[in-house]
Amino acid sequence: MIKHKCIIIDDEAYSIEGLKKYIEQIPSLVLTKCYTDPIAALMELSSSDPVDLILMDISMPNITGIELSQQIREKTNKLVFTTAHTKYGYEAFQVSADAYLLKPYSMSKFASTIARLFPAKAESITDTSPTDDYFFAKNKDENHKLVKVRYKDVIAVESQQNYVMIYTVKEKILTYMSLTEIAQILSQFPNFVKYHRSFILNKEHIDSIIGNTVRMVNGIQITVGENFRKDFTAFMEKKLLKAGRRV
Repeated sequence: MIKHKCIIIDDEAYSIEGLKKYIEQIPSLVLTKCYTDPIAALMELSSSDPVDLILMDISMPNITGIELSQQIREKTNKLVFTTAHTKYGYEAFQVSADAYLLKPYSMSKFASTIARLFPAKAESITDTSPTDDYFFAKNKDENHKLVKVRYKDVIAVESQQNYVMIYTVKEKILTYMSLTEIAQILSQFPNFVKYHRSFILNKEHIDSIIGNTVRMVNGIQITVGENFRKDFTAFMEKKLLKAGRRV
């Protein structure tokens, strides 16, 4: 079973305790840290590795959850606001929140939200043992037709809420699974890299690079996220043609 690392940020200790009990009942979730001080959360998360899920209150002292999320959105795959106020719905949408849980919410509401964000089974892609050079994906846009895809033909994969869009040299395939799940499948191939929280790229299909903007052969452009620039810089140092050295 895939384990998803999660963090709670809430200035009310009793809210954290209640949420902890909910998380303990979800086998796929692993709580790694709790913060009652949003400023402390900002300081630590700014230099930490990304996690799969952040559960965050909105109304907090010194800095609101909306303001905090604008600073740390790239640090998490999924962002869920937990709040007692309904007035923040539009602001939550603006910062690309994946869900909005209105306090007090039930265990069933919490569990259904997690199940939507992290489907229990990655059934959309099959036949993916490391010895294969292809997989089959169910294309939602073609009545879930099974489409054969060769790994070498994948240009990029983009997260689209509960789905991922697989861009290949021939077509686009919208399939039901998370970017985290397909990243684990593609991790067996070193050419697939993540330089943006919403994209996985195949280095073999990079067309050009201007600054921190990467353009793929099919025209897709992404700006390398701050959290991925170290790996991106290392890749550029290795591949950049320079006088007096061999690539």
